Order: sequence, then structure tokens, then C-alpha cells
Amino acid sequence: MVQLARENTRIVAITAAMTGGTGLDRFAKEIPERFYDVGIAEQHGVTFAAGLATEGFIPVVAIYSTFLQRAYDQVLHDVCLQNLPVVFALDRGGIVGDDGPTHHGLFDYSYLRTIPNIVVMAPKDENELQRMLRTAVECGGPVSIRYPRGNGVGVPLDQAPESIEIGKAQIVREGKDVAVIAIGSTVYPSLEAARRLADENIQATVVNSRFVKPLDKTLLCEIASSFRKIITVEENILMGGFGSAVLELFEEAGISGVTVKRLGIGDEFVEHGTQAQLRKKHGIDAEGIAKAVREIMKF
Repeated sequence: MVQLARENTRIVAITAAMTGGTGLDRFAKEIPERFYDVGIAEQHGVTFAAGLATEGFIPVVAIYSTFLQRAYDQVLHDVCLQNLPVVFALDRGGIVGDDGPTHHGLFDYSYLRTIPNIVVMAPKDENELQRMLRTAVECGGPVSIRYPRGNGVGVPLDQAPESIEIGKAQIVREGKDVAVIAIGSTVYPSLEAARRLADENIQATVVNSRFVKPLDKTLLCEIASSFRKIITVEENILMGGFGSAVLELFEEAGISGVTVKRLGIGDEFVEHGTQAQLRKKHGIDAEGIAKAVREIMKF
């Protein structure tokens, strides 16, 4: 954010009493004239961002995923209806662990992807996150980027991160037996599952979708043509989420004869627990993904 804001004086940062939690401390210190903490008032923060956007600014609104739910109406009517260049940086997307059930960010894929004009994306690691942030501030419309609580995975960071083509997924591992289409924080567990399965002579292709909306129609339809068994993985509720979006894409493209298993969170509120415990319980850690692949390979 600091690097981008130094390059472009139209970029401003907004948060709602989450300066430390969202990591905007440095921005607030180094560029205070373009930093706004609106207090515990997410609705106001989003409408404020929309107002700034109408005047030529590019606001980045950094809010925990669970608390953006309070401002759903403002996201829809004040930002997306007007197709304004507001970036939503959704911290603590997915399972947050020790903060408990009120803080799990498990609904944003579902409630955002139904809104016209918005781009919804999630990075697999910290380098992809900075590339997505550059993409978001350059795209000229509403964008959501969600990322999990915790440390990055430890990949090197590009000194001059380049933007990503909107809606472009990537194959991160090639296999011949089954395809695993993952998004965000589930990509690396999917890769680990594929490595474990290779020891059992099951070769899995792993796709890093990067985008929930728009999906990479070309690549995903090619995957559906090449594989008859597909797993989708997301750290989000299953209803209306990423896996549902993939199924909708296949239906619209007239694809049939493909067995799709969706992994994610069921119709329930997730209780308190560590991230590792809860990911294991809901079958979205490496072993849970590998287990789902083994089961789908039996059919």
C-alpha cells in the first residue's frame, strides 16, 4: 500500500478501527494525509470511500471480512451500483481461529459475487497478494481481495510486482487423473494433498483459480473437458460460494458427465478453535483434500 500510494497520489487508505489489525500502521505513519480511520462505523467507511471515488480518488478499504457484512448495503448501492473504483481489502478471510465464531470470514465469496460490477479475488500467497493489490487499484472498478489471518507462506516478494490479468487462473501442478480447483488459502493445502496422492500413484492437476468472479471460463472448461472428476476447495461456506460458481459455469457452458465434489464449510456457524483444528474438522486441510480425492476416484 505504501509503495502504491507513493506511485499514485490518488490512492487513500480507509479502515474502521482496525489500523493495527489490518497492518495499516506504517501507511498511517508515513502518509497520514491520505489515511482515515472512521472508527467502528463500517457502513460510513464504505460510503465515505464511494464519495472519495466520485472525486477521482482510489480508496482502499481495509476491513475484516466478517465486519464488511455490516456494510453490505453500502457495498451494493453506494459502490457497485455506480461502478466506482473502491478496493475492499478483506483481512481475516476464512477461518480465523482463536477470535471465535463472530470473526470467521466465511461468507464474503457468497455475498459479494452476486453483486454486479465487482471483481472478487483471493491470492494463494503474499506475493500474489501484492500483485492483486496493484491489479485492484489499476482496474477502475470495485474489487474485493480476501486473504487469511496469519503469516504468509514465506515466498519471495517481487520488488516491482506486476498486475494480473483479470479473470485469469493458472495451473500450478499437472496431473492426469483428477483436477483440484482451489482458491486463496486452499491452494497450498491442495498442492500438499497432490504430493501425498502422488505417492499413491494418483496424479492430480491443481488449479489456482485466483478469481471467484470472473472465473477463467476458458481454462475451467478445458479442465472439465480433460477430467471427469473434479474437486473444488474453498475456505468459505459452500452455499453460493466458489464451488457453486464453478458449477454454474459448467451448467452455462453445457458441460455434463463430470463428477464435481465441493469442499468448504457446510450450513453451520463455525465454533472456536485453532485454524489447524477447524480446517481439519471441515476437511479443507491437505489430508481432507486428499481424502476427498481418494473417495471421488472410487466412482
